[in-house]
Amino acid sequence: MSNLYEQLANELGGLIANRVFAPGDRLPSIRHLAQQKRLSVSTVLQALRLMEDRGLVEARPQAGYYVRHRPRMMAVMNDAPQLQEPAFVGIQNLLMRVLKANEDTALVQMGSSWPLGEMLPMKRMQKTVAAVARRDATLLSAVSCYETNYPEFARQIVRRAIDWGHVDPNEIVVTGSCTEAISLCLRAVAKPGDTIAIESATYFVLLQLIESLGMKALEIPTHPKTGPSIDALELALNASLVQAVLLIPNANNPLGCIMPEANKQRLAALVGKHNVPLIEDDVYGDLCFTPERPWPVKAYDASGNVMLCSSFSKAVSPGARVGYVLAGRYAQEVAVLKMVSSGATSHFFQAVLADFLTGSAYGNQLRKMRRALSQRIARMSDAICAAFPQQCTVSEPQGGFVVWVSLPGQVDALALHERAIAQGVAFMPGQLFSASGKYSNYLRLNCGNAWSPRVEAAIATLGELVHREADRPGVLRSAA
Repeated sequence: MSNLYEQLANELGGLIANRVFAPGDRLPSIRHLAQQKRLSVSTVLQALRLMEDRGLVEARPQAGYYVRHRPRMMAVMNDAPQLQEPAFVGIQNLLMRVLKANEDTALVQMGSSWPLGEMLPMKRMQKTVAAVARRDATLLSAVSCYETNYPEFARQIVRRAIDWGHVDPNEIVVTGSCTEAISLCLRAVAKPGDTIAIESATYFVLLQLIESLGMKALEIPTHPKTGPSIDALELALNASLVQAVLLIPNANNPLGCIMPEANKQRLAALVGKHNVPLIEDDVYGDLCFTPERPWPVKAYDASGNVMLCSSFSKAVSPGARVGYVLAGRYAQEVAVLKMVSSGATSHFFQAVLADFLTGSAYGNQLRKMRRALSQRIARMSDAICAAFPQQCTVSEPQGGFVVWVSLPGQVDALALHERAIAQGVAFMPGQLFSASGKYSNYLRLNCGNAWSPRVEAAIATLGELVHREADRPGVLRSAA
């Protein structure tokens, strides 16, 4: 006869199997279960730990136990690092075509990686905007081409970095977005024709920036759990193949992986040894699901070669248009480029964000978003596994909003996109995340939407389309 804790674990496991509790759902509290089942707290804890061992639930600090999603794991890259030739990027026309098709507001929007307004602290931001305007109305009229940084906002950036290291205020350049920060960094350290090492897959806007500046991209093999191969990058640096490196170490977009700390340390040492700049996109660093916020590569930088770019657009306000770069030894070059290209970023919105960051509001907002996003990702992943063919796999993101889905090899994501748009569903085809057109049988889905019957129906529609195309004789390919 089984013990009481085993009986409880089996009972709860049955409820999970029957989807009474779906992936991402929070189980009743330990105290509630103990009272309801007339068991001791220690017995309930034993049951929950047994369920953890079985992979059914996961404990989240100060939040309780949640039902885990058990995805079909993505295949990993080959152990031997293999590098292709650097290539000029050519996604601009394709990207514009996809974005235009995706912009219909009647579509179920699972393409863009933005949080919905209901997740953002709009009421608190409205009050903060009003308070700052009353306190210093001159910020609404003040303009400066030279003073890019509002002092209190820069001070908040320094304070937020205390957890992982010391930031020299002189290396801060406030920008109009994280994208502008990355663009300025690329312009500061590389010229047309130079080669930039990137992850494979990587965020299409980074490829778009490289293309717009006339540079080439070298794709570094990337593991869906641990990020880019440091061995492969070292080969490229030893052979002097690249003039700069551009990576997303924390919650890569689209894979959602976090680079292990040992790899970050090794990476920082490598770019220092070879005197090659590393542009670090850390825009999702605050939205990782780890117990502690993962450190950026910048934390291990002893040479000044790491340039950390970020913003508060994903968690606070996309409309504020405020980003920043900790530019290391390239701060002067970046500041000059910022000044001559777009002048200073709005001091008013810098002041608003500084106020928001001063108290507990930002920390509370991050906790709320991390919980909601991890639940939505689990629910979306579970629905994909239920609706899509058995051969499909789903990433297990450790942060951010998106999942990366592999399709049967004969399915072309661009052709699938055309059919999905006609059925009212938008997503991003995999070809956009590679400089060389890889990932034709992959797609990226945004999980920022609240789960609803409409979203569930959209996943079912996509699954039906994938089944149909996978079963179609011959090879499906989109029109060029």
